[in-house]
Amino acid sequence: MSPDALARKHLDRRLKLLQSKDAFARPPRGWVRAIRDALNMTSRQLAARIGVSQSSVTALEKSEIGETVSLATLKQAAEALDCRVVYALVPNTSLEDTMRRRAHLIADKQLARGNHTMRLENQALVAEDLASERERLIDDLVRTNSRRLWDEP
Repeated sequence: MSPDALARKHLDRRLKLLQSKDAFARPPRGWVRAIRDALNMTSRQLAARIGVSQSSVTALEKSEIGETVSLATLKQAAEALDCRVVYALVPNTSLEDTMRRRAHLIADKQLARGNHTMRLENQALVAEDLASERERLIDDLVRTNSRRLWDEP
């Protein structure tokens, strides 16, 4: 197994723990507000702990809901709430599946071009051979040419 494939497999294993979409869904009023409320802390008290004005805390909570809060600002609030920020990009499917799906698209394009020419010469591949060649090409793209997968949009 190539180092890239091994790294992808390891990362897939770690990310699988985060796959549940509901596990980390932001509360309707944001994490800062939800934790502040759960701790029975006022915005004025949080502001004092961060060292900003009360209106800055209100703006922070609004920016979290609007998805414009910076990670640095969120980290300040988290520390003042005795929390930590956990940041991750969680793929919708495994990284391996994403690679294979992309390789499948590229393989289909390559095979379509070649098979079209062969069909004009009455030498087109039968469906079974075409499927076999597609799988071989997908495996090759993922295993040895994986950087090429992302050359086209």
